[in-house]
Amino acid sequence: MTARTPRLHRLRRAQPEGRAGRPVEARGAKPRRRGAQPKVVALGGGMGLSASLAALRRITGDLTAVVTVADDGGSSGRLRDELGVLPPGDLRKALAALCGDDDWGQTWARVIQHRFQSKGDLHEHAVGNLLIVALWEQLGDHVQALDLVGRLLGAHGRVLPMSAVPLELQALVKGHDPERPDAVETVRGQATVALTPGEVQSVHLVPNDPPAVPEAVAAVLDADWVVLGPGSWFSSVIPHLLVPELLEALVETRARRVLSLNLAPQPGETEGFSPQRHLEVLGRHAPKLALDVVLADEAAVPDRDVLTEAAKGFGGAAVELAPVARPDGSPRHDPELLAAAYDRIFRMHGRIGPWR
Repeated sequence: MTARTPRLHRLRRAQPEGRAGRPVEARGAKPRRRGAQPKVVALGGGMGLSASLAALRRITGDLTAVVTVADDGGSSGRLRDELGVLPPGDLRKALAALCGDDDWGQTWARVIQHRFQSKGDLHEHAVGNLLIVALWEQLGDHVQALDLVGRLLGAHGRVLPMSAVPLELQALVKGHDPERPDAVETVRGQATVALTPGEVQSVHLVPNDPPAVPEAVAAVLDADWVVLGPGSWFSSVIPHLLVPELLEALVETRARRVLSLNLAPQPGETEGFSPQRHLEVLGRHAPKLALDVVLADEAAVPDRDVLTEAAKGFGGAAVELAPVARPDGSPRHDPELLAAAYDRIFRMHGRIGPWR
C-alpha cells in the first residue's frame, strides 16, 4: 500500500454536486435507488470508448466515462495549441455517445458532432469542441463545465477527463524509419503515434507524473465494474495506466475489471497484433493490474486457449467470447450486441450490487 492510499480512500466518498449540493443528474433522469443497477466506469478515448458507452448506457444509468486527454490532432489540437486547454475532442465524442435515442438526444448528438466547412479558421472545428472550451473559460472548472454540457444534452452518464493538464504522448518505436529497421526512435504526439510505421515498443506521458482528476479517481474506487477498452491500444487505452493516481485506484478498487479487446489490429500502432499480444503490452505497462474478465469477439480470436493462458497472467482473468461486431463485416462494435455481452458478464461474474 503506497503513501497515496489514504488520499484515495478519502476520494472514494467524493460525490459530484450541483449548486444546491445535490448529486448531479442527467437531464430527465428518473430518481434511482442506490444499488439497483451497477455503477460502471469506462476508460478510454475516441471511437472505441464511444462504442463501449453506447452499449453500457443501455444497461445502466450509473455510468461514468474517464477520457484520455493527450489528443493533439485536428480541431482538438488546434484549440489546444491556440488556447492551452485540454483537447476536447474525445470528451465530446464520449458525451455524444451518452446521448439518448429520443429526438432530444439524437439532435444534440448531431449538433455537437457537427463540423464547420469553410475556407476560414472555423474549417473542421467541431461545434461541441467550441462549446466545451467556451464553458471551461467561463466557469474555470473542467468537471463543472462537462457536467453542464451533459445536462444540456440529456447524457445518460458523466464524462470526466483523466487529468486536468494537457498531456503529450510519446512512444519508443522500432523501425519508424524504414531505412533503419532495427533503430528505436522516439515518436511524439498521439496523432503521430496512432499512425506510426514500425513497431511500438512502449509509450509514456509528458509530464510523466500527471495529476489525476480527483472525481475520476473517486469514481473508479466507488465502482462495481470498471471497463477498459476497446480503442487505440497505445494512444487511448494504455495512457490511463500511465497516470499514477488513476493506476493506483485501478489496482486498489473493489470493483471488478473487464478488458474489452479490439475487433482487429489497428493499422500503424498495433499492426499484426494478436489478441494475446494486446494483453502482453498492456501487462508491460501495468504489471500490477489484475483483471477479472477479458472480453473478445469470438470471430477475432483464432486460438482461445492461447488467449486464456495470456489472461491468467492478470490475476487469473476469465475469457468471455461473444459476437459483438456489426453484422456488416466492418471492424466496429454493435451497441446492442456489446450491451448484451456486458450485461451477461455483469450477471455471471458480478459480486457487488443487487441489480439483477
